[in-house]
Amino acid sequence: MEAVTRFFSSPRFAVAGASNDPSKFGYKILAWYHQHSLPVTPLNPRAPQIAFPSRAYDTVPSPVNLPSPTQTSLSVVTPPAVTLKVLQEAHSVGIPAVWLQPGTFDDRVLEFARSHFDAVIAGDGGAGGEGWCVLVDGDEGLEAAGVQWTSQRL
Repeated sequence: MEAVTRFFSSPRFAVAGASNDPSKFGYKILAWYHQHSLPVTPLNPRAPQIAFPSRAYDTVPSPVNLPSPTQTSLSVVTPPAVTLKVLQEAHSVGIPAVWLQPGTFDDRVLEFARSHFDAVIAGDGGAGGEGWCVLVDGDEGLEAAGVQWTSQRL
């Protein structure tokens, strides 16, 4: 839980693999941040915006393009081969903490993440059956970090 607290202590968040498709986890994870009124930037190299019924978010193509990467925690919702590239870019700009959703990593990705970031949430643990997940464990993490938020509609 220490890594989760560190992750949610950042003043900004980003979601790599954000999607406009409501059936994809890239949409669901971004929606979670939006619904918790957290400052979030979607990363998607092909879509200029991710739209919810109540708001559209401009995307950036890569962690390199984030406005304040050293103050941003990064949720990752990409396949392992893409995740490794995203993490390499994230490390190069000083992102301090990453949350690797289930299915986004393999041993090589985990090794890189654990040796290059202050906080890594991935793998076994959390309240879900597949490991740490923002959708399952995020509320408890926000509480542990003392983050105040208000609920907003999608």
